[in-house]
Amino acid sequence: MTIWDSIILGIVEGLTEFLPVSSTGHLTIASKALGLPIDDPSVTAFTAVIQFGAIAAVVLYLWKDIARYAVAWFRGLTKPEHRGEFDHRMGWYVIVGSLPICIVGFLAKDLISGPLRSMWWVAGSLIGWSFFMVAAERLGSKKRPLEKTTLTDAIVMGLIQCLALIPGVSRSGATITAGLFRGLDRVASTRIAFLLGIPALVGAAIFELPDALGGHVGAVPLLVGTVVSFIVGYASVAWLIRFVAKHTTEVFAFYRVLVGIVILILLATSTITAT
Repeated sequence: MTIWDSIILGIVEGLTEFLPVSSTGHLTIASKALGLPIDDPSVTAFTAVIQFGAIAAVVLYLWKDIARYAVAWFRGLTKPEHRGEFDHRMGWYVIVGSLPICIVGFLAKDLISGPLRSMWWVAGSLIGWSFFMVAAERLGSKKRPLEKTTLTDAIVMGLIQCLALIPGVSRSGATITAGLFRGLDRVASTRIAFLLGIPALVGAAIFELPDALGGHVGAVPLLVGTVVSFIVGYASVAWLIRFVAKHTTEVFAFYRVLVGIVILILLATSTITAT
């Protein structure tokens, strides 16, 4: 992998990690366009590790909230009178909601990095999940703000987040959609999606780091891709929070369908191969 490859993939990761368009799907598409073997474990590991940059971006953007939740969570562990506070409960929501994807991701590692690394899966998932996104926008009440989040919301969003292990579904798209179906408003659903994404992405990046360093990628491209994803990711997070406050997420669903159809046409005409 060249430095130029890592810069392009870092830009793609930063742009798409927190938008509901599937960063894994777009990284697979970009890797394929660059001529990289998308079913190579080291390439798969590279795309997981550069998520560190996007993680750092969302942590920096939400630092005040994260610090407040963490302090309240620790305080509630020793002082029962604080356990009813929303900030303490939110700490538990993030922990409990993050467990499913950590467990499923570990158990299904070979499936994720093997058979699912196919352009057919990417195209199908991009198109298929888009219908759920539109349904959530049109059927969800979107009346509950962040402060009205419940443990059930966190569990449901955490379980649905597991579907993002399929390239093309989108981690943020899955969790935001689940939040909207639960009646949370767009900003609440998006913020929770960001928070649930931190443990999931950290775990995936750490787990894949040995494969990335031990393969044919190299430490320098890995570092470059991570830094680029941080810079672009911060701008992406800030933009999306402002966007969902006033706009529907259906525009992302339509974009996903368009990209999916283009991929299917390219596959059907043998313009590109599935792996």
